[in-house]
Amino acid sequence: MASRISARIGAISESATLAVDAKAKALKAAGRPVIGFGAGEPDFPTPDYIVEAAVAAARDPKNHRYSPAGGLPELKQAIVEKTKRDSGYEIEAAQVLVTNGGKHAVYNTFATLLDPGDEVLLPAPYWTTYPETIQLAGGVPVEVLADESQNYLVTVEQLEAARTEKTKALLFCSPSNPTGAVDSPEAIEAIGRWALEHGIWVITDEIYEHLTYGGTKFTSLPVAVPEIADQTVVLNGVAKTYAMTGWRVGWMIGPKDVIKAATNLQSHQTSNVNNVAQRAAIAALAGDLSAVDEMKVAFDRRRKLMVQMLNDIPGVECPEPTGAFYAYPSVKGVLGKEINGRTPTTSAELAEIILDEAEVAVVPGEAFGAPGYLRLSYALGDDDLTEGVSRIAKLLG
Repeated sequence: MASRISARIGAISESATLAVDAKAKALKAAGRPVIGFGAGEPDFPTPDYIVEAAVAAARDPKNHRYSPAGGLPELKQAIVEKTKRDSGYEIEAAQVLVTNGGKHAVYNTFATLLDPGDEVLLPAPYWTTYPETIQLAGGVPVEVLADESQNYLVTVEQLEAARTEKTKALLFCSPSNPTGAVDSPEAIEAIGRWALEHGIWVITDEIYEHLTYGGTKFTSLPVAVPEIADQTVVLNGVAKTYAMTGWRVGWMIGPKDVIKAATNLQSHQTSNVNNVAQRAAIAALAGDLSAVDEMKVAFDRRRKLMVQMLNDIPGVECPEPTGAFYAYPSVKGVLGKEINGRTPTTSAELAEIILDEAEVAVVPGEAFGAPGYLRLSYALGDDDLTEGVSRIAKLLG
């Protein structure tokens, strides 16, 4: 009997991060004191001036109608100005497509660039959505693992070793989700020049551009290597910088022919992004970065505390992240040891034990192409962070 679900869709895995977050919230709603480290979302509210712009937009009848599928002209122009201001990358409005959040930008990009069988180099650990969208577009993800011994930063030598005649693109993410690692300007230039030399597209996810710590600087790849702009797509959005994860506004920046093709695709998928959310995004981008600066102070404090507490746990090794809001400890030293009568052999089993026994939700490394690790977000309150990691320490100590 034929499957009721297409092979293409049946092959997609559920988002592991969202699944962990949903399970934690369900347990909490049932009265269990679960602390969730799963979701990558700031615990701060969206700044008031952005919310007020949305309220005003909702009252304006012009926002009750269809608008251009590729994005409001005013928002595209705001993205042009923001991109020059924040990363020094000069673009035109015709190079911008406004999408329904960052994930939509990721999918549109791969669907536009890939033909069946095209390979995409995917540094691991990677965000759980990347391989699924590559495969959905007919591409083949080729994982290139960078472990804790190299601070989770992939090298040109590793990329070259993985390159074949079928390599079409490289997915690059710095600051990284899930590790919080940030590539140096020199490393970014080297990777960009390697991709340029071999005619490889670079899809660079810059959603965490403003979340760096300890003097670490963000570098936009097409700024480091201007010659590669014609084979680069930049992904970004308002979610992390302005605590707007639920508003669903992202964008892709690329060569005009790619953006035109992706806009054609979006015109049949979704039409325009919600107009009220687009107006809120205009207000966000036109404002200053004081909101993210305030969040960064809290994130930096939590980052240092979490890393210290994790490294104090026997068998746990956590490099200090310098970007985003995640810690990514290796738990290989814990695996194989008995914990309350149970002996985990994988990080997935360990995460299950931690949820059952300590009532703390973490995401196992299997979700990110790197078994033997856990991802913990420190975008949650200080008290919950301390309590949650203390519970893990007590369980594993």
